[in-house]
Parts: sequence; C-alpha cells; structure tokens
Amino acid sequence: MYGMLYESVQHYVQEEYGTHVWKKVCNIIDCKHNSFKTHQIYPDKLMPDIAAALSACTGESFDSCMNFFGKCFVRFFSNFGYDKMIRSTGRYFCDFLQSIDNIHLIMRFTYPKMKSPSMQLTSMDDKGAVILYRSSRTGMSKYLIGQMTEVAQEFYGLQIKAYVIESQNDISGGTAGPIKMTDGPLTVIVKYRLDFDNSEYMAKRVNTEAHPSQLKMPTVKLDVFLDLFPFTFVLNHDMKITHAGEKIVETWIMHNPGANLKGFIGTHVMDLFHCRRPKDTTIDWDTLIQMRAVLFEFELIRTGHNRDAYDAALNMDFENYDEMDLNEAQTIAITKSKEFNDAHPAEAELAAGEDEIDPATGERRSSQGLKSILLKGQMFYIKDVDSMIFLCSPLIENLDELHAIGLYLNDLNPHGLSRELVMAGWQHCSKLEIMFEKEEQRSDELEKSLELADSWKRQGDDLLYSMIPRPIAERMRNSQEQVCESFEEVSVIFIEVLNVYDGGLNSIQGAMMAVNTLNKVFSVLDKEIISPFVYKVETVGMVYMAVSGAPDVNPLHAQHACDMALRVMKKFHPKDMGDVAIRVGINSGPVVAGVVGQKVPRYCLFGDTVNTASRMESSSDPWKIQLSKYTADKVRELGYKVESRGTVKVKGKGEMETYWLLEGPEG
Repeated sequence: MYGMLYESVQHYVQEEYGTHVWKKVCNIIDCKHNSFKTHQIYPDKLMPDIAAALSACTGESFDSCMNFFGKCFVRFFSNFGYDKMIRSTGRYFCDFLQSIDNIHLIMRFTYPKMKSPSMQLTSMDDKGAVILYRSSRTGMSKYLIGQMTEVAQEFYGLQIKAYVIESQNDISGGTAGPIKMTDGPLTVIVKYRLDFDNSEYMAKRVNTEAHPSQLKMPTVKLDVFLDLFPFTFVLNHDMKITHAGEKIVETWIMHNPGANLKGFIGTHVMDLFHCRRPKDTTIDWDTLIQMRAVLFEFELIRTGHNRDAYDAALNMDFENYDEMDLNEAQTIAITKSKEFNDAHPAEAELAAGEDEIDPATGERRSSQGLKSILLKGQMFYIKDVDSMIFLCSPLIENLDELHAIGLYLNDLNPHGLSRELVMAGWQHCSKLEIMFEKEEQRSDELEKSLELADSWKRQGDDLLYSMIPRPIAERMRNSQEQVCESFEEVSVIFIEVLNVYDGGLNSIQGAMMAVNTLNKVFSVLDKEIISPFVYKVETVGMVYMAVSGAPDVNPLHAQHACDMALRVMKKFHPKDMGDVAIRVGINSGPVVAGVVGQKVPRYCLFGDTVNTASRMESSSDPWKIQLSKYTADKVRELGYKVESRGTVKVKGKGEMETYWLLEGPEG
C-alpha cells in the first residue's frame, strides 16, 4: 500500500487518541517507521496489524478500527485536493458509486503501482444501492465501509448504513491473501448493501422523458454504429460476437494469422479477449446489463505471426460460410492483413518454425512483433436488436505504442480526440524524456554531493571523536548540558618519552628531530589504544596521557591499564631507540572528567589521582612501569607479577611505597 493510507492513519490516531497511544501501537507491532512517505510502498499487512494493536489499546473492536481508518483516509486525501475529483463525479451519491472504478484508473497515473480494487454498482432503488467489491487483499471490507460512509456524509450530506450481505474468500484481520485450496487464483468478493435516501436520484433517472420530436426519429441501422466505431463489437445473450467493426476484425487477423475467420464472428467474447478491468468479473448477460456505467478494458488475445498461417487465412474458401456473410469490413480487413504481412516479412519469419521454441527452456516463446491491443469502453444495451454493444476505442498513449500495435492514425475513430491524444502523448513523451535526462543528471550530481557530504561528515566525526569521547560528543550534539561527571575509580596512565633532544644539534634541527621522534612513538602508542577499555586523553610535550574506566565505566580498569603499559614496553626495544627511552606511571582512584574550552574543546581529567599518576611517571626509571601501592594491590590479585621498589619521595606526597610492574598473569 502507498504511504498516504498510513499517513492518514497515523495523523488521525494521534489526533483522536493521542501521540502516546500511537507510540504504544508502534511498539506493539514493532513498527520502525517514525513517519510515512506519501509515494512509498509499505507492506499490506501493516494496516490490519495497526488496527489490531489499536483495538488492544483502546478496547474498540477490530472492525470498528478498520472502519475508522477508512474514514481517516477520506478526511486526509482532501489535503491533496482529491476531494475536488469526488465532487466532480456527479450530483448524487449514486453518480459517485458508478465512477469509483474510473477514479481508480485516473489515480494510476499518480500512483502507478497501486493495486486498486474493483467496485461496481450492481443495482439501485429508492432506499439505496448494492455495490460489488473485488480485490486481491483480504481483511479490507470494513475499511471500505468507513470510506463509503465518510464520502456520503462529507460530500453528499447523506447518513448511510453500509453492511455486508455476501462475502467470499475474505479473512478478517489479515491481508496475506485468501487461503488457496486449489491452484487457481482466488479473489475476495464482497457484496455491500448501502441504505440511504435515493428517491431523488431514482426520480430523475426514471421520469426523464425524451422530447416528442425525438420519438419520431427512425431506427438507426447497426452498420452505422460499426462505421462510426470501427473497433466495436456486438454481443448476444450468450456473449457471442454477432457483428464487429472493420478495424477490430482487421486487428484480430493481424494478431491471429492463420485462425479461421469464422473463429471471430460467432465465438464467445472471452475466447478472443481477456477482461482486464473490472478484474475477475463474470462476463455474462445478467452481469453486464447491471454494469452499464462501468468502463471495461478488453485485451485482444493473440497467437503470434507465421507466414504459412497468413497464407492459410488468405486462401480460405469463404464460399462455404453460408451462416456467416462476410461484410465489407471483413473483406477489407483480410486485404489489409495481407498488406501488413508483405510489409513486415521479418516479423512474420521471426515467429515461424523452430524460432518459436526457446532452446533453453523448451517452451514456446511469447509472440514477437505486434503488441496486444487494449480496448476501453462501455457496454450498452440496444433494445431494437436485443443485444449488447461494446462502444470502445483502443488505449494508445503515443506514436510508438501505435506502431507497436500495428495501427495508423487513420485507423482511429475520426470523431473524438483519439488522434489528437496520441500526438499529444508523443510530444509529451518527448518532453518527459528531456526532463528525465535532466533529472538523471541532477540526481547523479546530487548523489555525488551526498557522497562528498558523507565523507566530510565522517572526517568531521573522526576529528571530533579524537578530541572528545563519542558518548560525550553525542550528548553535546543533543544539547545536553551535563558535560562534567565524576567516576568513583579509574586508572590513569602517563608515558613520557626521554632524551628526545640531541644536544649537539642546533635548535631548529633538534626541534624537527624531536617532532619526528615523538610522532613515531605516539603513533605506536595510539595503535595500542583499545576502545572502549582505554581512552587517550591528551599529549603534553613529551608526555602521553591515557585513562581506563572513563568515559566508559570499566570495573577492570587497572587490568586494562597495565595490559596497555606492558604492550607498549614490548613494542619498543632499547637497542633500536638509541638514547631515546620511555617510562610509565600508573595510579588508580576517583577523578572528575569534563569538556573544557569552546574553540578547541578537550576532554580532561581532574583530581589527586591524576597528580599521583603523573608523579608515578616522573619518579619512574627508563624502561620501567611504576605502580602506586593501591594499583599494585589490585592487579596482584589478578595474577600480575609486581615487585616492590620500596619508598619513593614524591613531590607533594612525601614518602610513598611503589611497585614495579614486571609481567602479566600469563607471563
């Protein structure tokens, strides 16, 4: 279903029951859509799922919820101006009921993937009407009732009562489709009775009398109709074709070469045509007599093109067809079919012989060349001949489609706008092609711009997360004021690079070498940072600072801090470093962390724990890892090998007992 249906449901559920109810409904059905896009396709089953969830939340029945959703849609589509289309269908509600199918056909231009149902007005009386609903979806019958009642009230000021009188294959509460007991396709068929005051419409319809002068007009011969409407055919009570226009016979011969001409006149209409709309309609006399206001679409069935078949058709002995007198239209059709065959030899040969069998599948291919013709029109009952006449014209959008069918402009009805519409469609398609090309170019440019914007965003995020931890940055993006927080216990690591400057070099050379050396060492240290267990805080001069346990709380912070220090020591070898050396100090305890600054914000740690960790590093020896007593006690319990250094005089702390970290628990 298109998103507009779900938009209407979301809007009016929030308006009627509140936003909290809609959120609860979405949670129940696990709906991930915060909003719906008008022209996007969504699963059909979402509608009954929402109705079932709303029923559970409000206590209303499932059918009443679906009825409510139908009303919501009618109210909602007025925002798009579709109410003008409804008001333009006619003065009476029955005019609208007769036009529902036509409205759906028109809407397919805007919503090409719409799987619209088929609805026909089958009978009327002073107290209401009966409509027949056909669809491939189940569970939507109550939804339609809501639509009908809302349209009647909103646009025609009628209070109607709608109810189901017959139903086939409809499963309440689901749209997965009817349960198939056979291999054939099943269709949901529901017959509704609509009770309302229809007396005014019936009076206008029944009591309208022709002017007396009209009654004196002579009877029009059927041949006149066939000349005016060359694609028309006439049906008797058995739904067999008794007469046909010149062009439909000609087209049938072109699309079905080799078929016996007797196979057209006198054959059941469904043996020659496929009824595309109304879909799944039973084509019989009683049905068609009740559907005079319905637009039908018939697709001509074709068998393909074959040179021998054409010759067989042209060499028929028509003298034996006493029961079927060939009229002028049929004679012209046969002549023109030969002309078409001679003008298109390639198409005739393409489908001949072995070429019609697909060597890959062994099955017969669909016919190449001509495209099936689609006829659209209405069924009218002619009392004088007691027959049904299908007044129609071919559905052709542009010149390309006209040629694909095998017709020309002069084949179309001389009256009406058929020829003008084909030419206008061709010009419109040319303009659309230019517009599509421009839109494709713009789309490509937009896609490249979006890719570039995504790249810039990723680079910006990487830069931001290098200065501020991701969780803190996300809070700041969400405008949360709290950027400072305390941690009960973390482990702070300080690593200093020693002997970076060479006293024998001038200041510029020494500074450049120092920068290069620090860059190499700090880059190695960065690779040993394993997020979220250890976070790099900052570098100040020759000192590298990291923390475990912040901003992500980590109960094993001391273990992870020591692991990083041991990995760092293994990465560097004194023989390869020359005079350059490193020393490490670690301390554990409480800290306060927060973002400082606006121009170049930094995530900083504050507290005595940080100062003590710095003293552990500054009082350590090269290529040694010095731990405070508290940190040493924590990691010793975990199996780490530590060695007492004794007491060390620490600035601002006095004498402190410290330890050397020697190995991890696995040696």
